[in-house]
Amino acid sequence: MQIEKSAFDITSLDDEIRVDGLCKGLLMAFYESLLAEGLDQGAATKLANGADHFVRDFVIGVKMLNLFDEQPDLVRQFAGNWYIVNTLEPSVDYLASSLPGVARFYRYLADNGLISAGFSQMVGQECGELPYYASRIASFWEITDNYPEWDQECSLQNY
Repeated sequence: MQIEKSAFDITSLDDEIRVDGLCKGLLMAFYESLLAEGLDQGAATKLANGADHFVRDFVIGVKMLNLFDEQPDLVRQFAGNWYIVNTLEPSVDYLASSLPGVARFYRYLADNGLISAGFSQMVGQECGELPYYASRIASFWEITDNYPEWDQECSLQNY
């Protein structure tokens, strides 16, 4: 797969819109690859949707990162902070159904030489930290006056 990684750089709103479209195309290619592997449409859609929410809403829309920049803790920031704060009723069940798509998408990127296998493995490990994310959701609902402390444990500002 030939992709010009620098085309995914974001320095302006116009770039963000353009890169969102590029990511949509890449996610569709991922979806098609899942179908080619023999997954049924429902399973492929579920995996692609999980990856889509993470990539387009968080990595591109919030972090404004190049999709191929190997930034540690992105999944932890997403599932352990951003998703919780920006969802009316955050649920570990939602994360359990969507994070496998994130892990599978990053494995797809590694399989196509777009990111390192090590980074893909790290993303996969972060996607599997459901007990941690469940504890973050529970502790979020217990916040009374220590939001900065809660936020610092898994801050969006670290990177």
